[in-house]
Amino acid sequence: MSRLKQPVLGIVATALIIGISFGFISLFSWPTFAGWVSYAIMCAIPTTIVIGAFWKSEVPVGIARRPQPLSGALYLALAAALASVVALVHYLTVGGGFSPLTPVLIQAIIVSVVVAFWLTIMWGGWPFALIQNRVVAGLTLLAGIYLVNALLFRIFFSYDFLRGSPAYHAGLDPHGAFNGWNATVFAVTSLSVMFLLAHLDLWPLTRFPRLMRQPVLGAVWTMIALVLGGGLFLIGTSGLGISAPVFLVRVPIPFIFGSVVLLNMLEGSLFARAAQPLKGLFSTLTAAVLGSLLAFGYTLLMPVVTGPLASGGPANDAEIWLANALLAVTFPFLAFHTDFFRRWPLVRSGAGRHRASASPRNHSATASPTTV
Repeated sequence: MSRLKQPVLGIVATALIIGISFGFISLFSWPTFAGWVSYAIMCAIPTTIVIGAFWKSEVPVGIARRPQPLSGALYLALAAALASVVALVHYLTVGGGFSPLTPVLIQAIIVSVVVAFWLTIMWGGWPFALIQNRVVAGLTLLAGIYLVNALLFRIFFSYDFLRGSPAYHAGLDPHGAFNGWNATVFAVTSLSVMFLLAHLDLWPLTRFPRLMRQPVLGAVWTMIALVLGGGLFLIGTSGLGISAPVFLVRVPIPFIFGSVVLLNMLEGSLFARAAQPLKGLFSTLTAAVLGSLLAFGYTLLMPVVTGPLASGGPANDAEIWLANALLAVTFPFLAFHTDFFRRWPLVRSGAGRHRASASPRNHSATASPTTV
């Protein structure tokens, strides 16, 4: 056990992982970090979500029962092995085997993370959770995530805006309904609404028991996320004229990252005694402010860690660096620490005892981590 209690435990753990993240990022040049490094880690995030939110770090039993840090290392090895398969398959198919990696490939992997949260949290792993064997259920859920992602990507994403540039390959363009950047930012913005409802503990949906069962909960939660997320996206981009990449790192990503810190790392301890919806309101506002401050801090340190990068189009290097630093590196590192290593060495617990999950609180009957 640890002498540290929440919220101090969460603050110390977050600071530790942020420091490790900056050290990790500093090891790579900008092209390498923006390409292969971020791509490889993002390929591991859906597996990490399945392990933490769906399996609750309880299976495979042979891993979960090992003492720390061995258990964490084995979970990390499992995630790396599955991520290697995902990365290779996507590189040869969606990416066409081209290097440097294409925007089509990178954004396909980004959206797969959104789909992983969508199916694992909002839908509680349904219908895969109906499979009795939890290991098989989790692996089929993971396969389902990438199949759904491939379908959505084919229907909604287009890269005609890249025509004439070296990054464009006509045979790789899905020729979907929307500009690829807009579709990606819309998806991430909708994901931020999922976190909004997590702050509210799904209030007011919890007032209606019939809505709290899958697949009804998943359908309603998805509709709310799409409608509110779409509204925010349109207000920011069309209404205020903010470009999609800039909007991404000013609004949804800081809020998501602040929510991860507040609800995952601090386990919702700041406003634990308040009742909903005030609790959710306070928590949401705090996450927005905290996330924005952290994003600002990351931006200030960017020249030190990687070197100065230009902001804005057409390359949007500074925006891409910030998005990757926050959600492609620090977020999964936070998840590894909480879900794989169970906060070791800050917390020393018995083997197989799960302490926290780096995934939003889920009120479904199929996958319900106790903390965000």
